[in-house]
Amino acid sequence: MRNNLDHGLLHAVQILTRVVDAGSFTAAAEQLDLTTALVSRTVSLLERRLQTKLLQRTTRKLVLTEAGKRYVLQCRHILQLVAESEEDASEITSGPVGHLRILCMANFGKRYVVPLITEFVERYPKVSVEYITSQYTPDLIGHGVDVGIYISRQLPDSNQIVQKLGVVYALLCVAPSYVARNGMPLHPQDLSKHSCLRLNNPSAPRQWDLLNGTETCNVELTGPITGDSPDVLIDAAIRGVGIILLPPFTFIDALQEGKLLPCLPEWRTLDFNVFALIPS
Repeated sequence: MRNNLDHGLLHAVQILTRVVDAGSFTAAAEQLDLTTALVSRTVSLLERRLQTKLLQRTTRKLVLTEAGKRYVLQCRHILQLVAESEEDASEITSGPVGHLRILCMANFGKRYVVPLITEFVERYPKVSVEYITSQYTPDLIGHGVDVGIYISRQLPDSNQIVQKLGVVYALLCVAPSYVARNGMPLHPQDLSKHSCLRLNNPSAPRQWDLLNGTETCNVELTGPITGDSPDVLIDAAIRGVGIILLPPFTFIDALQEGKLLPCLPEWRTLDFNVFALIPS
């Protein structure tokens, strides 16, 4: 039974290698800020544990036995591994290390997340980033995702960690060519007589609930196109197919270029929440 030093074996090995390097118990004790008696006793306990002589002691010097040479060589390797493990652990706690897999709704990510990825990897060079898009509630564990960014009024109950990042809302817009053919709606109730292009995903309601201050209006939709991507609806709207209701970040470029016009600009949707989802 090797009960001696079971709870201090690494420390004893460190003392032994220091004795070998220093050439004497006294020199090793001074370097380790220990007493010579404690250093000598520790080496003796180590020899007793191993049931073999590690050092030949003379009045002038210490000499490793053959067993001692093999043992110290292996111990140096173990101590090096311990030192490297501590260094790796310190690096991990001092800054991000590893692979980060991000899932985000495409248009929101293009406007707000993608510009930050380059900045992130420059700041944390030991992190590699994988960026993927989806319009649907992310299955984080099923897809090996570290963080999902999702827009919704509220989330279904789950064991995910949720952090609210902010809010967005949607506005109406339409192409000049559509207005030229069909006129501009003057009130949300007029939308039921127009071609409305609807976003079809779990975060978007099947009907349009609009508000103007305290006034609200619920609109039943008719239109030729539904799509799970804002890009499909924006392209159709630019071609004059119908009116869209989307967050401004999805169509801001088309608006600035004059391809789309604000429609009933005093009306908007309720707020939608932007969530960061992390597996528990």
